[in-house]
Amino acid sequence: MAPPAAAVEGGQAPQGRQQQPQGGFGLTGIIRMVVFWYFASKFFSPKKPTEPSALISNLFQKAQPLDMWLYISENEKFNDFGSESSLVWHETNIPYAVWGPESTRTLTLDYNPSESLKHNGSLYAHVFFAHSGFSPDPSDPEYQPQAAFGRTHPVVTFLPKSKADKKKSLLGSSPDSSEAQVTSKVCHCSYTFIISLM
Repeated sequence: MAPPAAAVEGGQAPQGRQQQPQGGFGLTGIIRMVVFWYFASKFFSPKKPTEPSALISNLFQKAQPLDMWLYISENEKFNDFGSESSLVWHETNIPYAVWGPESTRTLTLDYNPSESLKHNGSLYAHVFFAHSGFSPDPSDPEYQPQAAFGRTHPVVTFLPKSKADKKKSLLGSSPDSSEAQVTSKVCHCSYTFIISLM
């Protein structure tokens, strides 16, 4: 019998298809499965905080005394804590999360608006709470961010004017139909301001 026609001289193996491992359990298959498992575990596993400080907790304990500052300003960002003219209300020793007459405070205020406020200006109420004895001012050297917090609320808001009736007469033209509608905003003031700590 004659030797096969594809025999190679010099004892080398015949060229053609090389055999690959069956079932994908070779080294590349194992690496592929490990990489797939790693990414699947990162995307689908529940997220657990690693530090106890990352857990959500309340800054204040029940019945802990707090101090409150209420400032009225025409600026949305407030940082003038030394201004006596902006300070409207300061209360001390308000018990936190105690619902009763000793934790309820009221104030009636007559506010004289400035000229810029009379001409479509904005007015904001800045409310700050802190542990009793601590300052809400971030520029104070004794300021501690974990002991104070604050919020800003607009007292004067601008809402769009109610739309005019856009009905049209189909039988004839009305003299008002040719006039252009002007869109403007109307100033609305909050006369009651409620602060609730929860």
